[in-house]
Amino acid sequence: MMAYSEDHIALAAEYVLGTLGADERAQVEAMMSVDADFKAVVEAWDQKFAVLNLMVGSVEPRTEVWEKIRTAIGIAEPQLPLAMPAPPAAANDAGPAPTLATTNVVAFSRETRRWRGIARVASALAAALVALLAIQLVRPDWLPEGLRQKPRVQIVQVQAPATPLHAQYVAVMQKDGSAPAFILTVDAATRNFTVRKVDAPSEPSKSYELWLISDKLGAPRSLGVIGGENFTARPVLASYDSDTVKNATYAVTVEQQGGSPNGKPTSAPVYAGKLIETVPAPSR
Repeated sequence: MMAYSEDHIALAAEYVLGTLGADERAQVEAMMSVDADFKAVVEAWDQKFAVLNLMVGSVEPRTEVWEKIRTAIGIAEPQLPLAMPAPPAAANDAGPAPTLATTNVVAFSRETRRWRGIARVASALAAALVALLAIQLVRPDWLPEGLRQKPRVQIVQVQAPATPLHAQYVAVMQKDGSAPAFILTVDAATRNFTVRKVDAPSEPSKSYELWLISDKLGAPRSLGVIGGENFTARPVLASYDSDTVKNATYAVTVEQQGGSPNGKPTSAPVYAGKLIETVPAPSR
């Protein structure tokens, strides 16, 4: 494609925006008819403005803008009406030559029209960009796929805190070295316990009851009836200090259904055991 000057490119953009006068539009259309590359430049501007054209309207610069333009190009006087040049006179009837004022007016008119077109292009582009940014933030689905802002995805790895380990204690409660009847597990931090029924026979119309036996307490303390399920869990050890929990003897008696009626064992223990540490505390 042929390289065009900035004036030609601006002319193509102004043609698409509709800011040119009739003569200049005719000039652009004539160039498009004989120059396929220039026609491609115009069509490229038309595609760029196609979406933006729907978002913004025409913006007319303020009066003081023209005053600054006149000052910048060295013409401080107000714009005079455009005087059309007189038709050429016959050789024997030569008219007056164009005056300097007429020349300045024509030059100023051209410059003003050029600056006005550039200002409109700049204003339209600025307003379109602002509208485009606003729509990208608020309603991106209104825009064609090519103008939508691509979402930024950032993957952040968060290290989950490690689950704190608590000391765990286990007591195997059995009778005379026989197979374990119950296994008692105690969490040192919460002092919750779980009883696992292993090989204890069923006692019809009776209940197994768990007891805590410690010299600090004197009489045995009931920890409740062991249920008929495989696991029984309770938090009742929280009322005892950790040394008592760790050093006590745990025993199981056979009581009437529902447990001892007076909070004291009514028979000798059939199974007993002491806690041993199976999972050490983290500080160790």
